[in-house]
Amino acid sequence: MSSIRVPKSMRAKRELLKHAPKLVENGKKMLILHGTKTSAVLNSVLADLFHLKRDHAVKFTKKNNNIRPFESGGETSLEFFSLKSDCSLLVYGSHSKKRPNNLVLGRTYDHHIYDLVEVGVENYKSIESYAYNKNLAPKLGTKPFFAFIGEHFESVEGLKHLKEMLLDHFKGEVVENLNLVGVDRIFVCTAISPTTVYMMHCALRLKRSGTSIPRMELVEVGPSMDLVVRRNRRPADSLQKEAMKAPGHAKKVKNVSDNPIDGKLGRVYIPDQEVSKLALTSDIKGLKRERRDAKKNKEHSKKQKVNPE
Repeated sequence: MSSIRVPKSMRAKRELLKHAPKLVENGKKMLILHGTKTSAVLNSVLADLFHLKRDHAVKFTKKNNNIRPFESGGETSLEFFSLKSDCSLLVYGSHSKKRPNNLVLGRTYDHHIYDLVEVGVENYKSIESYAYNKNLAPKLGTKPFFAFIGEHFESVEGLKHLKEMLLDHFKGEVVENLNLVGVDRIFVCTAISPTTVYMMHCALRLKRSGTSIPRMELVEVGPSMDLVVRRNRRPADSLQKEAMKAPGHAKKVKNVSDNPIDGKLGRVYIPDQEVSKLALTSDIKGLKRERRDAKKNKEHSKKQKVNPE
């Protein structure tokens, strides 16, 4: 059995926190779910989305009768599956006469529903319907580019929300450095109208351009579809503020350092003192004492002169 080190003092606690590993958020995984009823088009959409995110995705093929997004009590199963599979991104597909080929994209915070966007899928073309050189197929785990074309992404609230959702679902892991050779795909999203976005997935083909920056060509590899925004739900302001908090880091204080032996040490700046230019007043206690002693010695010497032995 391994023992757990428990700090016995604040000094020991500070020392352990200083050497503690940094908090790093793990990559977000996507959970793909089927509703009570799904169409053949929607099944193909969910299969292609799982193919694009198969290294960071979990797909459930069983139909779920108790999931009803945007309804009170209908999101309990979604939160349970999110906790069970450790997925913070959700994709839920369903089909009905009122909302055909319905796709719900969602995000969770602390395994509770954070926000939702509902879209309808139209003019869908699957990956299998495209003919291209298979050597250009995007590799597993590569980072994609994103291109959002159209002013509606900045002016329409529903498309702004959809843009955030698409970026979070398909951007992959956050990295500090990126090699251009490893970027071999791009998602092109075009705002056709205030409620419709045409989304296509393309492979990047690098060609010589005569300069250090290669020329890029787009080869459509699928899938492609029109996403029609139907409903969306933003998070509450208090929940959004809590979710946007970054891990706490101790603020560095200038001229203060911690030492495991001496504790907290501080440095104070003192300018050079020119003693020759300091003005000495007569109110200094040391001078008063010297004058007092000199006066006593003088009176004592007078007494000795008056009363010689």
